[in-house]
Order: sequence, then C-alpha cells, then structure tokens
Amino acid sequence: MKAQMKPRINLEDRTALQEVIPLSTPFVVFVDPSSACNFRCAFCPTGHRDMIDETGRYQGVMGLALFQKIIDDLRKFDKSLKVLRLYKDGEPFLNKDLAKMIAYAKASGCVDYIDTTTNGSLITPDRLGPVLEAGLDKINISVDGMNRTQYKNFTGFDFDFDRFVEHVKWLDANKGHCEVVIKIPSELITEAQRQAFLDTFGDYCDRIFIENFAPCWPEFDVEAHTGVTITKGIHQQPIQPTDTCPYVFYSMSVNADGLVSACFLDWSRKLIIGDTRTQSLQEIWNSTEMNALRLMHLEGNRYSHPVCSSCGQLSHCLPDNIDAFRAELLPKFKAYLNERNANTNE
Repeated sequence: MKAQMKPRINLEDRTALQEVIPLSTPFVVFVDPSSACNFRCAFCPTGHRDMIDETGRYQGVMGLALFQKIIDDLRKFDKSLKVLRLYKDGEPFLNKDLAKMIAYAKASGCVDYIDTTTNGSLITPDRLGPVLEAGLDKINISVDGMNRTQYKNFTGFDFDFDRFVEHVKWLDANKGHCEVVIKIPSELITEAQRQAFLDTFGDYCDRIFIENFAPCWPEFDVEAHTGVTITKGIHQQPIQPTDTCPYVFYSMSVNADGLVSACFLDWSRKLIIGDTRTQSLQEIWNSTEMNALRLMHLEGNRYSHPVCSSCGQLSHCLPDNIDAFRAELLPKFKAYLNERNANTNE
C-alpha cells in the first residue's frame, strides 16, 4: 500500500494558537459551493430533508459572481489566506462552476491552498479534469460503504461502487500535485471489509484512514439517527472534554447563499455573523457578533450558549486545545478589541 495511514486533518506541525491569537487575517475560510447534497446520510443533518426544511436554509449552489466577490474581499486582509476550504454542508461537485471557482481563487494571489471534500458520486474524469487543471491542492473523498447495497442502505443513493473505484484510479493517475485523501467511517463496514477498504484504495491515494462517527453537529444527535454508540474520537483518539472553541479565532464559513456562519458546523444557521452580499469578509471577521462569540468562549461561558453548548466537535474531533491559555488570552483579546474600537472612532 503506497498511501500513508493518516487522517485527513493535519495533526502535526500545527500553529500554536495561543501565540498568534488574535488574528487580523483568518487562517481558514470555508466557502460552500453547494448547500444541497444528493446523498441522504443518516449521520449528517443535510441528509435529513425534513430537518433542513424546518430551518428555512437555502438549498442550492453558490453563484460564480458571489464567489468572485468573496475572493476579491480576501484582498482586503493584510495577509494571504492559508487555506480555502470549498465545502461545508453539501456536495461541492453539484456546482458546475467548481473548477472556475478554484481557478479564480488561485489566480487571485491571496489564497495559498485550496481543498475540498466530496462523497465521490460525481468525480468522473470529465468533472475532475477541469478541477485538477484549475489547481486544487487536496481532495478528500468520503467512502460510505464497500458495495452498492451498503451505499443504498446508508445514503439512499443508487451508487455504482465499481465505477467509483475506476474513477478513483483515474484520479490517482492524473492528479498532478493534488493530494488525494480517502476515508471511511468504521461503523459502516464489517471487520473483514476494513482490510478490503485498504486493499481497494490504498494504492490509489496519498492518505487513507478508517474514522469513527462523531457527534460534531450541535443540536443533532448522531447516535440517535444512526443507532451507533460513540466511544472514541473521530481519529480513534480518546474523547477529550474541551471548553474553548479554537475555530472562531482562526476560521469562518460562508454558506452557499452568502450568509456567513461563525462555525463550519452551523447546519441550522443559528450562528450567522454577517452577509457577504452586503458586507466585506474583513468587516464580518471583525464584527461585533463574531467578537462576542470569541469573548464568550474565553470567559468560559461556552455551556451557557444554546448552540455551542451541544457541540461535540470540541470533544471528539478537535486538533487544537487552548483551554490552558484562556487566562492569558482573555486580557490580550480585550486589549485588541479596545485598540480596534479606538482606531475606528478616530
């Protein structure tokens, strides 16, 4: 097997957030090419159409003009963006302008790295070719079974698994500099299929990993919807209770309709901090709404928040932990806010 057995998240050589917070430029911005998905996975809120309908959430693709405005906004920051993540709630390849989006972001000169995550159902050579040519740096492929029947049972989608494997092989042969990462939830396959998964894909990607389900989405009970009892973290690590969300200090998420969420897990749109159609990204990054959320976490009040209090991302998936540095970060962040307010009022 040529692939490394490693999670899709880079767990090594991460920036010590306590040394750089507050950030004038985010490290990561999620931009969702599509809030809709062709799968109906039990573990994901987007797979439950009735729940999504109740939120009133936009279900569709992002327009190219809006995406270009978002990228143009990035030029207003004092540094380039480390990572542009082209995914959030839906299936990115449902947006037929995905390659144009990647090319525009690459040409902007203000984005260092672009990745995306896909369910793999639409990664035909015709669709992949332009995306690779546009300059995609990494593609994460989620595998949801090892045969057509398993896919149908779990995703509600009639998935041609053998054809999908051939597309993955094509991708590996034509990827250029793009890193290919493939993962599968352990709960979806039998013990015998674990080795079959590695044998099937291990020679046609750069990283491969068997993950666990995680209760990451606030106000969404993964265990109840899947019937799975979760005992470990997503990357097989021990569950680690965490009080302070690091994501709000280095990232934000633009939904397919242009509304901006403080968190990439905001499936129900209860953490909206701005609107890119009427505001700049820089304005939203420094908004009162975003800074109030950051202060809440630094002050140790996460569990008083109606949404953040039920987030399992911090205990089951978190690559960073700044709990131990909250006491030193709080006065530092307040001083930063006071300075910004003083400069704004001059």
